[in-house]
Amino acid sequence: MSDIAVIGLGAMGRPIARNLVAAGHDVLVWNRSAAAMDELAAAGAQRAASVPEAMQAPVVFSVLSNDQAVTETFLDSGVLAHAPSGTVHVNLATVSPGLAHRAAAAHAEHEVGYLSAPVFGRVPVAEAGALNILAAGEPDLIDRVQPYFDVIGTRTWRMGERPEQANLVKILGNYLIACAIQSLGEAVSLAEAAAIDAGALIELLSATLFPGPVYAGYGSAIAERRYQPAGFTTVLGRKDLHLALDAAADHRVPLPIGELLREVFAQSIADGRGDDDWAAIAERQPR
Repeated sequence: MSDIAVIGLGAMGRPIARNLVAAGHDVLVWNRSAAAMDELAAAGAQRAASVPEAMQAPVVFSVLSNDQAVTETFLDSGVLAHAPSGTVHVNLATVSPGLAHRAAAAHAEHEVGYLSAPVFGRVPVAEAGALNILAAGEPDLIDRVQPYFDVIGTRTWRMGERPEQANLVKILGNYLIACAIQSLGEAVSLAEAAAIDAGALIELLSATLFPGPVYAGYGSAIAERRYQPAGFTTVLGRKDLHLALDAAADHRVPLPIGELLREVFAQSIADGRGDDDWAAIAERQPR
């Protein structure tokens, strides 16, 4: 019996599964397309023939793309009814707080544990096993899966006992990145209009006032107009922005910058930048 399964072997799921295999865990993997499973099998994982088979593992990580994928795979498929009592499902995807709340209730009905554990970190961070994990749910369940978190991440941030709390924190983090990208685009546009070297500006700002990967990484991409390969696409950025706006509406909290960004993302995608890195929203600024 595998001790952990990974469902969803996209850009993030593959390195997560690979690191678990490398750490000596008996990993069962499932993905819609077989090629990703073949790649992991070559690294030492076992293939699952179906999601129900993968759910036989005592701990299941899922790394799916959005609310619809999670709903179709786990909530509307009947798979939970066949999972062993005591299984723990850890959802690493960025999904809406509403879906997390619904998923927790559905899992509890079938005596399956449910944790939300979205992550901060792009693919290279996942490959290095250095993700920051935002975990929420029953503390005992988090304790149980912590050894696996220790393989894929450098720190687990416990954000509450309701799974949806972790999802809202992840959404807020991505919302703030989008706000930073917009402000960086405005600053670079003004600097270039005044004949100031944009690269030098970003180097200065990220070394002094705004150190860290957001201003350094996205600022450099904007200054260099470098939006491929995309670490996180504009389409995905719009999805997460809308999650933030929906959560704000649910809590009756206005997000004026978010409303501006709604239009910026819509126009960027209309301009054909949906598959570019979401730093490309800066191109909506006159340059």
